[in-house]
Amino acid sequence: MYFYKGYESVAGRINETVDYRSPRDSNGHGTHTASTAAGGLVGSANFLGLANGSAAGMKYTARIAAYKVCWALGCTNSDLLAAMEQAVKDGVDVLSLSLGGAPKPFYNDNVAIASFGAVQNGVFVSCSAGNSGPASSSVSNVAPWIMTVAASYTDRGFPTTLFLGNGAKFEGSSLYYGKSIKNLPIVYAGTAGGKKQGANYCINGSLDKKLVKGKIVVCDRGLVLPATSLGASAGKELMNYIASSKAPTASIVFRGTTYGANAPVMAAFSSRGPSSIGREVIKPDITAPGVNILAAWPPVTAPTQLKTDKRRVLFNIISGTSMSCPHISGIAALLKSTHQNWSPAAIKSAMMTSAYDLGSSSSVSATAFAFGSGHVDPERASDPGLVYDVSTEDYLNYLCSLDYNATQMSAVLSGKSFECPEGSDFRPGDLNYPSFAVNFKRGGGGRNETVRFRRTVTNVGTDVCSYRAGGGDSVPAFGSVVWSAGKYSVRSPIAVTWEQQ
Repeated sequence: MYFYKGYESVAGRINETVDYRSPRDSNGHGTHTASTAAGGLVGSANFLGLANGSAAGMKYTARIAAYKVCWALGCTNSDLLAAMEQAVKDGVDVLSLSLGGAPKPFYNDNVAIASFGAVQNGVFVSCSAGNSGPASSSVSNVAPWIMTVAASYTDRGFPTTLFLGNGAKFEGSSLYYGKSIKNLPIVYAGTAGGKKQGANYCINGSLDKKLVKGKIVVCDRGLVLPATSLGASAGKELMNYIASSKAPTASIVFRGTTYGANAPVMAAFSSRGPSSIGREVIKPDITAPGVNILAAWPPVTAPTQLKTDKRRVLFNIISGTSMSCPHISGIAALLKSTHQNWSPAAIKSAMMTSAYDLGSSSSVSATAFAFGSGHVDPERASDPGLVYDVSTEDYLNYLCSLDYNATQMSAVLSGKSFECPEGSDFRPGDLNYPSFAVNFKRGGGGRNETVRFRRTVTNVGTDVCSYRAGGGDSVPAFGSVVWSAGKYSVRSPIAVTWEQQ
């Protein structure tokens, strides 16, 4: 289905030379994410020879219902709400939303509002955490009833080696696989675009053909092929070399598809917590593969989406939390098919408490505010032992503990009213969530202050077990609570923050 009335009321009639005024995808994003969640099994899938092999969605036997709400100039809230309401009416089990915006209070967040209605109807909702990392508190889609998904690397890569004229050597990556580029002059900014603006970013039309022909063009960011991308430290050394050399040169070797890289490691672009809205819940919740993901692509659209790119492919490799979100959505569908009586919160808890900790395997800057409970482990999630379940009443009590007034509560409930109970001792930290966010006021007691949380766990294990709670491995300001019995190890992360009074 497609929803466009809100968009056309703002942007005018959809330009059908640019987009399809129908459910058909001309952008590629929807095709890529849908096939990641539940695309069929396809042999010899590849992108121009890279990442060759069999490809399948996480739940490749599932049926996909696509609801198109975004167009050439963006998406409107009215179309998004209409689509989500229709999906619930249609009886979907899982809603996968690879979109988002700036964090907002829940009563002003249309995704949060529509998702709350969906969860009340037994629909699991997963959303992208955002691509604004590694900035602190950049995570979006932070409502506690939403599964907020971060992005991490897999062990597959597409490496390159860059050799500078001064003998320096750097590792990079590229989706181009062809002949090596040997000992060519380097041009950058003014030497690539002359007096044109934006040449340092390789913006369309900013490069001078005469200046760049037969050269290696350095871009701060851009879409130029064949090319290699470099990390921040390598990029700085490259810039120093360009600035210090009268005639800089370089060579690039493209090495194709390789496996065995250190993984999972958090992507720098993946948005970080702590949440700026509702700090009593750790966000994001979990991480999943979101870098260099191979998935289906519409054959009418160039892989770079550039008009000058005449290539056509059936699969493309792209990165983002948009790519990690449907991995979780598909796994949720798998769990739902195995445990049909589980609530959305139980499915969410199963994935979170069975995820493996990235604290020791990821980069130094990666904490629970980067990866949440850890990297998803589908097999362990199918038999988690214990789950933290959350009812609609629990969520309502949580909203009341945030001191929402009647108008704000009504907004979250899509116009329905709810009267908060008087004298309740329910605090935001008492939400029956599979993680713990502890917030202290600076100067408010420090190490002598005590915070208590209430949780209820439900045994869904294959055996009747007696569980023991204990502290897990911890680092300053982060740790975990682990429930253990027999084969089960049910881990909940703890994050401690200090706020100014």
